[in-house]
Amino acid sequence: MFNQCCVIKCKAAVAWEPRKPLSIEDVEVAPPKVHEVRIKIVATGVCHTDLEYLYGAGKAMKFRPFPLVLGHEAAGIVESVGPEVTKFSPGDKVIPLFLPQCGECERCRSPKTNQCRKNWANTQVGVLADGTSRISCKGQQVYQFLGVSSFSQYTVVPDTSLAKIRSDAPLDKVCLLGCGVSTGYGAAINTGKVEKDSSCAVFGLGAVGLAAIMGCKVAGATRIIGVDINTAKFEKAKEFGASECVNPNQCSRPIQEVLVDMTGGGVDYALECVGSPGVMSAALESTIDAWGTCVIAGWTETEAMSVVVEKILMGRTLKGTYFGGWKSVEGVPKLVDDYMNKKLKLDEFITNILPLDQINVAFADMTSGNSIRTVISLSTEETSG
Repeated sequence: MFNQCCVIKCKAAVAWEPRKPLSIEDVEVAPPKVHEVRIKIVATGVCHTDLEYLYGAGKAMKFRPFPLVLGHEAAGIVESVGPEVTKFSPGDKVIPLFLPQCGECERCRSPKTNQCRKNWANTQVGVLADGTSRISCKGQQVYQFLGVSSFSQYTVVPDTSLAKIRSDAPLDKVCLLGCGVSTGYGAAINTGKVEKDSSCAVFGLGAVGLAAIMGCKVAGATRIIGVDINTAKFEKAKEFGASECVNPNQCSRPIQEVLVDMTGGGVDYALECVGSPGVMSAALESTIDAWGTCVIAGWTETEAMSVVVEKILMGRTLKGTYFGGWKSVEGVPKLVDDYMNKKLKLDEFITNILPLDQINVAFADMTSGNSIRTVISLSTEETSG
């Protein structure tokens, strides 16, 4: 069941230093150690967090060591398992997870949170439980972004950071459940707990924002306002369930004031899916007093948002969400089932499918706003038509 000697040589997109394009390299992926699983990555989404870390390291993002292999939103097939792994076997279809679920700690046992901390300190700095990475290039250790590194044809992850999924799931679609779609959808469903007949505003109409709109729609919200400075995204937002859209750059007043007037006092729920402190403040101030809820889903690590205390004193709730509140190992397979049962959109998020050697094109498309999600195909096998 496990292979203690075979090093796999494969291709990976390596970030040698911050603010430089990724380089396609031949890398070596070591065998899995105790409680680890080696995966053949079939498909990976290119997430805004990957872009932000590469070009914003040391700014809005905490600095993590280079060189590293980015990528954390993926799906693949188990190639081999290390000692003491009991829940996975070679051939299993899986989705690697940047958020673990050990099932044993106080946080895993609590219904209040999904934030397990198994191996957390290590994976946050790009290494596994023993303090080293399983990926190397040119004789040098290459760090694993968030403990995943899905911009590599093979990778190794802890067995508590992996979800086994149904065998008929198309990996080039369900890979999106490894981050963006789960985060936005769960921000509405789990964290915001959007109610039937409510009004919502979703700030940012990328993959996370569109997933949040989808969540608001499923929850029964009757008015969903999309907010983005790129009007080209409005048609897609309406396909996902937005009732109307607003471009803040085309408003003569702050967007929060516009939304308050549009809704006669403010929306019941605001979901921030940009990762900008200024947008976070605007989202909070767009909610109605007494019961308005603002959920922060956009990612930034070192910046501070401004909150007028009175806005909280008057009854608003400000909440954050991580991976949409899903307990990862349990939640992801259920989301895959929802997709397979046509209760959840995934295909509609995918703008392009590109090979690994075009990954810098995917970053450029994201920066220009020309794509929602680009999926990188790392294998000619196990992809759907």
